[in-house]
Amino acid sequence: MMNRTLPTVALVFCLSGTLFAQAPSPPYFGHSDDLAARLNRLEAETQTLRAEVEWLREHPVRLPAVDATPAGMSSTMVAPEADGGDYFTLEELRSEMKKLAWKKGDFKIVPYGLLWGNMVYSTQRTTPGSYTLFVHSADTSNEGEFIVDARNTRLGVDISGPRIPFFFCAPSGGKVEVDFQNSLLSTENKPTVMLRHAYLEMKNEEFRFLVGQTWDVISPLLPGMLMYSVAWDAGNIGYRRAQVRGERYLAFSDVSLLTAQLSANQQVFEDGNNVINGEAPNWPIIEGRAGWTIGQRGKGCLPITVGASGHVGEEQFDHVVLGANNQRRTWSGNVDLRIPLTERLGFQGEWFTGENLGAFLGGIGQGINPITLNPIRSTGGWFEVWFDWTPSLHSHVGYSVDDPNNNDVAAGQRNFNQCYFGNLAYDLTDKFWIGMEVSSWKTLYADRLPGDSVRCEFVAKYGF
Repeated sequence: MMNRTLPTVALVFCLSGTLFAQAPSPPYFGHSDDLAARLNRLEAETQTLRAEVEWLREHPVRLPAVDATPAGMSSTMVAPEADGGDYFTLEELRSEMKKLAWKKGDFKIVPYGLLWGNMVYSTQRTTPGSYTLFVHSADTSNEGEFIVDARNTRLGVDISGPRIPFFFCAPSGGKVEVDFQNSLLSTENKPTVMLRHAYLEMKNEEFRFLVGQTWDVISPLLPGMLMYSVAWDAGNIGYRRAQVRGERYLAFSDVSLLTAQLSANQQVFEDGNNVINGEAPNWPIIEGRAGWTIGQRGKGCLPITVGASGHVGEEQFDHVVLGANNQRRTWSGNVDLRIPLTERLGFQGEWFTGENLGAFLGGIGQGINPITLNPIRSTGGWFEVWFDWTPSLHSHVGYSVDDPNNNDVAAGQRNFNQCYFGNLAYDLTDKFWIGMEVSSWKTLYADRLPGDSVRCEFVAKYGF
């Protein structure tokens, strides 16, 4: 922190010296119009300098020693270090910032993207194919498949705005992010846009208030799989939905932080195959989580995090035969744990239990029995170990399982789903990396043959 603070302070003093050195002598009191104009210009320049300093805090650069001569400083703010290091001028820094962000008044908009291509071979067909949720029964499909896909590609913008007085002058911001995995409305070579995130927030070190669509509060961890779907429907529950969320951060000490989260969420109904058609319920889905962070926090630290979360709500749906306005409860209880053992080795995992979890990617995507209309109970979870062989070579190995109650599923429905996975990823640069992942999947069915598939996937990602 000291290494970043000192260059920032030096930069502020240099900018201040430059500003005052260029300012002419103040006018005499009779020229009030000139004084007001110059004060306005000074305020505008001060706001610009503050924005630039804030950017430097977020994007530290190597700033050599400064010769702070207030009266005669040139446009070159810093001189080269004795060891011949790089130096940056004010104009160069402004030019770089323009490349990274758009500014509109008090708002800064930073575009980003992830170009993502993958190539997949599976020994038996899976759903949907370009990524895997479960394996088809051998009764219906027993052949392999080869897929090349680019629909995982993502585009987005991060937005930061002015402080909000009503929220204790907390900084405001937001995010919009899309990918192209709306496969129900598109073909492989004509993908359509799918909204991932769209929210606004006010956040500081003590609280966060968010409105919009983003990840669920429950079960917040994601396994380090290279595959797009990260074990959804196979033990990793939680997805994205519209919500109003509040968070509170209580730092009891430098090594103890409690995070409390609560949200009211829009219900999302899983695909009912035109038999069960979901409707908006009478009240929202309520999600909550309490998480405890143990250990020093910050860059280079290895704190342990453990959390307990859950949700409760109601689904409302129509059945094509059994009538309209059916209501069924949905709930879950969840535990998450992340333990970095060393700088290179760590463990993380989650466990869940609940019923009617199809909309949360639990119960292997099944929430309601279409014959009895009873909720399907399910229990499962996942764990993984990660290891960094070198700063550029990384591995994740893990297991995930989703086990619905056999008494709750109808004939032909899925009653067990598991996968083992292992991968190896290499960073060609800090923005471009490639990887290979092998996973073994097994899906069991009521009154049908199981599905077994070995999936091999090559992935290339390029971020900007």
